[in-house]
Parts: sequence; C-alpha cells; structure tokens
Amino acid sequence: MSTVVITGANRGIGLAMAQQFSQQGHRVIALCRQSSDSLKQLAVEVVEKVDVSTTQGLAAMVEGLAGVDIDILINNAGILRDESLGQLNPQTITEQFQVNALAPLLVVDALHQQLTVNAKVALITSRMGSISDNGSGGRYGYRMSKAALNAAGMSLAKDLSVDNISVGLYHPGWVQTDMVGGTGDISSDEAARRLTALILAQDMSQTGLFKHSNGEILPW
Repeated sequence: MSTVVITGANRGIGLAMAQQFSQQGHRVIALCRQSSDSLKQLAVEVVEKVDVSTTQGLAAMVEGLAGVDIDILINNAGILRDESLGQLNPQTITEQFQVNALAPLLVVDALHQQLTVNAKVALITSRMGSISDNGSGGRYGYRMSKAALNAAGMSLAKDLSVDNISVGLYHPGWVQTDMVGGTGDISSDEAARRLTALILAQDMSQTGLFKHSNGEILPW
C-alpha cells in the first residue's frame, strides 16, 4: 500500500479523501492547521499547525514528515474569496495567490526529496482556472490563482519527469463544501471517490493533464 500525504485534510474534500485512502488500506498522513473531530475519528496520522501559506507552517510540515517516504502527495488546501469589477480587494486576491498557487509549489519543493520512485503529485485545482472555460467572469482572485496553479503544475510535470514522478491537476466538481456554502451538485464523498480513483490510476502517460473528477480532460 502507499503512503499518502494530504494537505487541508481536516474537512471537506481533503477529509473525504483521507477517509477513502485509509479505508482502502493506505497509510494516510493528514496535514492541517487544526484537526477536527471528524478527522480524529479516522485511522490516519495527523500533523497539525501546518498552514501551508506560512514559513512556520511549512516548517511544521517538514518536521512532521521527517523520514517519511511519500508515494502520493495531494495538495488540497485552498481558499475561495469573492471579488468583482468595481469591488476589487487586493488583499484577498493576494491571499488566494499565496494559498492556492504559491503554497502547493512550496510544498512540493520542500518534500521533493522524499517522493519515492514512481510517486504521484496531485494538485486539486478548479475549472475556474481555465481561461477558455470562463463563461461568467468575476471571482478574480480565485480564477487567477487557480490559473497560476495550473501553470505551476505543468512546469512541475516537466521538471519532475526526470525522476519519473507524475503530476495530475484535478477539478473536483461543484462540491457541497463549506467553501461554497454547502451548494453544489455532488457530495464531498463522491468527489473524493472520483479523485481517489483518478490519482491511483495516474502515471507518467498522463502527467500534466488537467482533468475533471469525472475523467473529462479540461481546456486550459
């Protein structure tokens, strides 16, 4: 079985993926700023105080994962804010870039040497980062940060290929999480089931692909 590390694993999709991988017999290490009652009930290892957007949080991650060989690294932590034209907020836009785009890159960089042969890196992104697929505008910080994450994911796919490490970029769907106020058309459990299957099937032949959790390849 694989050792799976998941950021932002105390709730929502991250929590559901931790449960899915654990139930399948994998060793799961759940990273989060603070654990939750739901996470504590799972048969997983928990590393707290991991705010991936801060130097201290990344240091806590490195310390908590010292000596761990990682087969699957899932960058799931993310935030959603809302800006519209005429009501732009540079602070929230910058915050989303820090958490959604830069932090996953720094996580991979910090843990690169602990990734095993044939390891998999998964980035939980969004189709809202697709420039071609933007049909409604708005959400400037979120869209821009996810587009930046997609660009980072493609570069990671190229750079990590020399180590035979694949990179997948995944849109989970419109998921019923706290991030979107419970709206959505699929549950966290269903999104996690789809994502888990895609990540386990991921290999070098698919590295750098941007996929919907239903398996559809999405446009950039």
